[in-house]
Amino acid sequence: MKIERVELRALAVDIKFRFETSFGVERDLHKVLLVLHSGGLEGYGEVTANRVPGYSYETAAVAWTALEEYVLPRVVGRDFQTPAQLLAAISGIRGHNMAVAALETAFWDLQAKSAGLPLWRLLGGARETIEVGASLGIQATTEATVAEAERHVAEGYKRLKFKIKPGWDVVPLRAVRDALPDTHLTVDANSAYRLTDARLFRELDELGLDYIEQPLAFDDLVDHAKLQSLLLTPICLDESVHSAADARKGLALDAGRVINVKLGRVRGHLEARRVHDVALAFGAPVWCGGMLELGVGRAHNLHMSTLENYTLPGDTASASRYWGDDDIVEQRLDAVDGVQRLPSDGPGLGVTLRQDLVDRFTVRRHVAQG
Repeated sequence: MKIERVELRALAVDIKFRFETSFGVERDLHKVLLVLHSGGLEGYGEVTANRVPGYSYETAAVAWTALEEYVLPRVVGRDFQTPAQLLAAISGIRGHNMAVAALETAFWDLQAKSAGLPLWRLLGGARETIEVGASLGIQATTEATVAEAERHVAEGYKRLKFKIKPGWDVVPLRAVRDALPDTHLTVDANSAYRLTDARLFRELDELGLDYIEQPLAFDDLVDHAKLQSLLLTPICLDESVHSAADARKGLALDAGRVINVKLGRVRGHLEARRVHDVALAFGAPVWCGGMLELGVGRAHNLHMSTLENYTLPGDTASASRYWGDDDIVEQRLDAVDGVQRLPSDGPGLGVTLRQDLVDRFTVRRHVAQG
């Protein structure tokens, strides 16, 4: 498939509510939409990086520069038959996984459309429905945290994840557990703690959590292994896993027993599938993490989550929870009783762009022509 043209759109979008994590507060998001053109078809990808370098050094602005100046000049006008060929052409670019993933996932969409297949079948998926959970940001009070938890349980979500940070952890989670004794609960620290906080994690260990996500440094596996040895609750690795090799090392060290897979973090579908396969070989479940994606990124997450080892509810909650009626795709990617169905409007991703909204949100545009 010859990549004839690639269009980048920088989008400025506001989510419906204040979302606080240990990195800070997010409300206004900057996203990058990537559209591949080949033989009259379009493939869609989304840069999942956000505005500030909290989760990763990659911001939307950094990803834009990487794509415009380094990635796209290596692929536009060239013919590729597989995602592996495409990635080989840009293998000399170290890092910038979120930028590369936008291109790689768009190529998968394009290839699936060319084959007349839904993307999940091309990926080797095993199901067409996905159980999902909800990710809850840090609230102003413990009472507000409990109320948010109860509301989302009533909406049918299969798992609730709570963002935590030093000073906001055990007390609100204990209150939620008292209010919801049978609900699947998890916490996400986003690397905010140190091994010296082990006593706090022992307190969390008593609350019957499904897992504790990325409690320690983003580039650490050794201290995670030490902490895991002190806990019954599984540790879930997120920021520490950028490849299948990272997943193998983390699981072999027993630095964690669950893996959160994010397409942007691991460079796209091909490496995400390899991470999935490594975890499956170790008997470790995986689930799909979220980065406040718009409809294109959310659709890619849903298709990825059809693989057999995605046995835990992911973060792909209802799009309307974040965007109301302002998502950039026509299809309503909303969960019913905690279950998302794959978008099915044609082959590939199964979504179509709402061009009026894309145009309205666009603050910058670039076209690379072959």
